[in-house]
Amino acid sequence: MTKILRRIESGDPTSADELLPLVYRELRALATAHLKHENPGHSLQATALVHEAFLRLVEREDRDKWQSRGHFFCAAAEAMRRILVESARRKKRLKHGGGRERVELIEDALAAPESDLDLVALDAALEVFHQKYPRKAELVKLRYFAGLTIEQAAVALGIGTSTADRDWAFSKLWLFREISGNLGPHLPRK
Repeated sequence: MTKILRRIESGDPTSADELLPLVYRELRALATAHLKHENPGHSLQATALVHEAFLRLVEREDRDKWQSRGHFFCAAAEAMRRILVESARRKKRLKHGGGRERVELIEDALAAPESDLDLVALDAALEVFHQKYPRKAELVKLRYFAGLTIEQAAVALGIGTSTADRDWAFSKLWLFREISGNLGPHLPRK
């Protein structure tokens, strides 16, 4: 995978076709984990999220220099986060329905509890948090948006599990305070 990432960085147009089958299952799992936090009736599906994030990663001209597999997945989690925040902002605009909610006529979706998480508020708080605590912000992105466990996120960031635990506890409290209590119950506890 690292060799393919290097070829993508150097502009090889066929490398992206080789990379997608290698990472698709993991990217799909990340997208599915994140979409669990979305309101019922969210119009973006996991497959579309994976494809959009993948295209953003490999087709932009100012591609990151991916040092490792973990770095690639950190970039993928960030791309998915940005896509979902853009979608949330677009839905809030009046011309795209404003505060109206999309209602699906599927029994399971009708019975699901609604999330009160404001993704736009979370994104704004996360931007401020990232300026002050970049590593902790990356941990939040990996845990919340990519659905990684503490252990997986620690490996991706190159830090110890105990450091990740402390950073996670601090991050949850900081973000909880920043967005006035709207986030607390939605972040995974461990």
